[in-house]
Amino acid sequence: MFEGQPKGLFALALANTGERFGYYTMIAVFALFLRANFGLDAGWAGEIYGDFLMLVYFLPIVGGWLADKFGFGKMVTIGIIIMFLGYLLLSVPLGGNTVGLIAMLISLILISFGTGLFKGNLQVMVGNLYDDPQYSDKRDAGFSIFYMAINIGALFAPTAAIEISEWAKNSLGYTAPGEAYHFAFAVACASLILSIAIYYVFRSTFRHTEGNKGETKGAQALKTEPELTKEETKQRIVALCLVFAVVIFFWMAFHQNGLSLTYFADEFTAKTASGAHTMPFDVWNLVMLIFIVYGLFSLFQSKTSKGKGISALVVLAAVGVLIYKYTRATGTIDISAPIFQQFNPFYVVALTPVSMGIFAYLAGKGKEPSAPRKIAYGMLVAASAFFIMLFASQGLLTPNEQAALAANGELGPLVSPYWLISTYLILTFGELLLSPMGISFVSKVAPPKYKGLMMGGWFGATAIGNKLVSVGGYLWGDLPLWAVWCVFIVLCLLSAAFMFAVMKRLEKVC
Repeated sequence: MFEGQPKGLFALALANTGERFGYYTMIAVFALFLRANFGLDAGWAGEIYGDFLMLVYFLPIVGGWLADKFGFGKMVTIGIIIMFLGYLLLSVPLGGNTVGLIAMLISLILISFGTGLFKGNLQVMVGNLYDDPQYSDKRDAGFSIFYMAINIGALFAPTAAIEISEWAKNSLGYTAPGEAYHFAFAVACASLILSIAIYYVFRSTFRHTEGNKGETKGAQALKTEPELTKEETKQRIVALCLVFAVVIFFWMAFHQNGLSLTYFADEFTAKTASGAHTMPFDVWNLVMLIFIVYGLFSLFQSKTSKGKGISALVVLAAVGVLIYKYTRATGTIDISAPIFQQFNPFYVVALTPVSMGIFAYLAGKGKEPSAPRKIAYGMLVAASAFFIMLFASQGLLTPNEQAALAANGELGPLVSPYWLISTYLILTFGELLLSPMGISFVSKVAPPKYKGLMMGGWFGATAIGNKLVSVGGYLWGDLPLWAVWCVFIVLCLLSAAFMFAVMKRLEKVC
């Protein structure tokens, strides 16, 4: 899985891991922070949340355009500095008044603009690593590894956000609504320092991908790649735009994990777990499962007895830790709504080698689906995830009815947390089919002189989808829950149908 990859991949992936850890620490509590600190209802909190996500993914278009002119590496560095300033401002507890609201909005603009300079351009640099012919056949695998590294940072983020917020409440006496969440935002500042340190320490392994002022990577690529005709360029851009149109609705549905799915976790999911049922909510148990998965893959793929022995020891040690913790899983723990957001990155990290193994097997038989076809399958899988939520919501009250009971000190019907855990599992399968493959498709198909702009287009489509995430907040009220989930089911199914309808046109440019 990791063999034969360019060294620069791992450096860029680790730099991105640090930045993503900070970002997802913030995202884990952001919607709840908006409601607790500023007293916003679900709709307005969703609007701000969706607008922020939109900017985070729209501004890479600007970042890509600037990078095509001035170089990818320079924009990445400037982006980290701007993000740091934004997180620093957000971490200052200024209260829920007008001053606090304005400061929060300014910080969101800084974070989103900095991310726009950093995120897309770093991924273009990853793609440029595979312009070298000796690595060209490892592009999809490389982006899967890169995507896995992103989620290593995201895996620990919810626990970090919850733990530091609880520490602020218990040790520092921050009892006012929303104040303790500022400490979670401060974690992002520290993670960015780590990210930029990794970037510059290992810069020599990828410096050739950065591009320079006056001669960007796109310009350099034109020297070695055959120049495209106007018709070929048009075909590629049209194909990319068709894919962009579809992924809008995937991200609209997927990023409900930070909004309506978090609301569901907060209002309709059991508040406690006891005994063995506490195991999934300890992030270190999930880490042990990851060790087992990778240890087993290494055990079967190692070519030496020493490698097999080390892999077996890793698996046995991880199993031993889980058995030990299982025997001591007594008592009851509180389940905090943000903790559910750890399951998506856990599944991404654990399932990436599985998905890569499946596709490698299919490739060996000449049956691996094309990137556009994988994206279409991803939409179908996403729809099935919301079918799980539809079943989970049978017999539940509407959000407003549930809130009315809570206001009177009563507790409405709650469901098992395993409904959400299962939903995140299926959503992750869809994500693995769509996101890393989509990024790989863009880096491969984009005309060389428009690489930065086309990667920005991918994020622009994601931005529109993230703007539409707020729909989940506006639906959260008097509408029955099953109807809320049906909206996302229908949109995902229609998007999949569209992808299959234009499949020949998309596969023509692969």
